[in-house]
Amino acid sequence: MSATPKDLLREAETRLDRLADEAEKGALDPAIALMVDAIRAGGVIQAFGTGHSEAFAMEIAGRAGGLIPTNKFALRDIVLHGDRGVDVLTAELEREPWVVDELMAVSPVSPEDVFIIASNSGVNGSIVGVALWAKEHGHKVIAVTSLEHTAGVEPKHPSGKRLSEVADVVIDNLAPYGDSTLQLTETISAGAISSITAAFIAQLLTLGVARTIADAGEVPPMYISANIPGGDVHNHALEERYLSRLRRGA
Repeated sequence: MSATPKDLLREAETRLDRLADEAEKGALDPAIALMVDAIRAGGVIQAFGTGHSEAFAMEIAGRAGGLIPTNKFALRDIVLHGDRGVDVLTAELEREPWVVDELMAVSPVSPEDVFIIASNSGVNGSIVGVALWAKEHGHKVIAVTSLEHTAGVEPKHPSGKRLSEVADVVIDNLAPYGDSTLQLTETISAGAISSITAAFIAQLLTLGVARTIADAGEVPPMYISANIPGGDVHNHALEERYLSRLRRGA
């Protein structure tokens, strides 16, 4: 079986085209509305993902061309901002429900915030646990997940729930079961796609929020590149509105 770079490009293009078409038809509008409402209420968009889905949170929070009232928190925060030692940071941590209370205890969250959580499988204990914590504390939750994959695996959280079953709004990243799109042999495949589609979804959401605010005659609170003249001054002035609620670590 052959699997060429052009094959992978077609797999990506097909999905990105579909996501763009759906966005044009308003499929992302419910998520965009929740994000805009949070910003107008003085809240922050809280982005979370584990494993490769942390890349989605990085697309949402703290980048040039992105929204300033955004914050990314991560499992490692229980070491960086909590009392845990580095030995706890294993690949298995994302499956553990107990980490949620410690993580949220060291995360800067306000009542007006909205949560956007990415997970391809949508079943790990920390992912579902954070979504449940957010709902229990009165926050709206947006999920970005693979509906095909999550339907094919068992939840790992004691609640028996999937991320897609907890969230107020669910966005399908269109990744297939197992994520890979190209079959190399009968048992081996390659061409994982969820990071590509998730990054595009993050930018579609950012664009949608910025357009909604601009169309209302307001100025969207956007970052400009720190590598152009005046970039740092512009960014820092807007960041100061949120004081210690935004973490921009190395």
